[in-house]
Amino acid sequence: MDRSSLLQLIQEQEDGQGRNEAGRPLRAVGAEGLGPRHWCPGGSGDSVGTEVWSQGAWSLPLPAGLTHPQALAGGPPPPQQLDPENTGFIGADTFTGLVHSHELPLDPAKLDMLVALAQSNERGQVCYQELVDLISSKRSSSFKRAIANGQRALPRDGLLDEPGLGVYKRFVRYVAYEILPREVDRHWYFYRHRSCPPPVFMASVTLAQIIVFLCYGARLNKWVLQTYHPEYMKSPLVYHPGHRARAWRFLTYMFMHVGLEQLGFNALLQLMIGVPLEMVHGLLRISLLYLAGVLAGSLTVSITDMRAPVVGGSGGVYALCSAHLANVVMNWAGMRCPYKLLRMVLALVCMSSEVGRAVWLRFSPPLPASGPQPSFMAHLAGAVVGVSMGLTILRSYEERLRDQCGWWVVLLAYGTFLLFAIFWNVFAYDLLGAHIPPPP
Repeated sequence: MDRSSLLQLIQEQEDGQGRNEAGRPLRAVGAEGLGPRHWCPGGSGDSVGTEVWSQGAWSLPLPAGLTHPQALAGGPPPPQQLDPENTGFIGADTFTGLVHSHELPLDPAKLDMLVALAQSNERGQVCYQELVDLISSKRSSSFKRAIANGQRALPRDGLLDEPGLGVYKRFVRYVAYEILPREVDRHWYFYRHRSCPPPVFMASVTLAQIIVFLCYGARLNKWVLQTYHPEYMKSPLVYHPGHRARAWRFLTYMFMHVGLEQLGFNALLQLMIGVPLEMVHGLLRISLLYLAGVLAGSLTVSITDMRAPVVGGSGGVYALCSAHLANVVMNWAGMRCPYKLLRMVLALVCMSSEVGRAVWLRFSPPLPASGPQPSFMAHLAGAVVGVSMGLTILRSYEERLRDQCGWWVVLLAYGTFLLFAIFWNVFAYDLLGAHIPPPP
């Protein structure tokens, strides 16, 4: 049921009281004589709440183009009121009964949330603004807290028992249980998910990395340990300390890889973890997290390992993986993904092994090389970004990041790091007399 249907349903049950001269709801801060004041948590996307005044009953003007069914039949609207005691709340049972009696479909996920909102209230009622937010698909921080406080008895295996699902819907259900820790969020995502737009960012990055690797592999006739080829470092995509002035290299190095083993590891994790994360949290947030990890990786190398180049998308990959693993650990009881302990151990072993391989290649190169080999610090920087920025993003499903204090703290810390790294790259190399290898 959309908001227009809700407004029509409410209007059908009202007698026209509770409006001002303009026909608008009597609801304003500091208003006088508009009836009792009521505190409504979760109103209008506010993280604190909204004060609501009601008089007589809930009453809203119909949207343009809507007409009373009673008026069409030639009769007046019925006198029944949704809020006869002027409380500013409506009982969930009352509203659910009206929905069924008027045969207006309500999204199953929203119906679950309606019950949760009612159970978070001592009298089993729902605030008007919370109801409007629910129908309008607005989910503020206080709105989610109200749901979390409700003692809900939602079936834990509701989606798992859903019959007659197609292949794609089963995949969406799998993603919901892999990524989201709460049943109410899983229902919300499952019923609201749309296949358009698809998760194009992670798929596009992975495809571009594969194409670049194949091109350089064919050109150099080398598929493993490509960095030992003298022509490899001449690529305009590789980050090299001698080319720090070419700022694009701080990001484009993610398209280059040491060899088939590094590309395979990164591509696998990007598709297995990055694509589901993008499906749930959206292109903007996941691309921001991935690119923040990539940029932090190259800047960290320029500070801590000043003579080393950087290749590979490990900074972004470790940002995604660390954020997801930290989210699983912090919501361990709520995560329903199968074999989560075994998978957690395997993921940590694989990620640690990749870091160990990078350390070995950096300090004990198996082949003669003309200069230092790529640094491993990008892996660690990406992990730090994932645990800080990434965890904040993943814990804010369907919430606005700008409304959260923690998000601004993370952005301030990341911005401070960026400014420090820029000044370091501009001044520190000359001041410290760093001996960097000549650029290829």
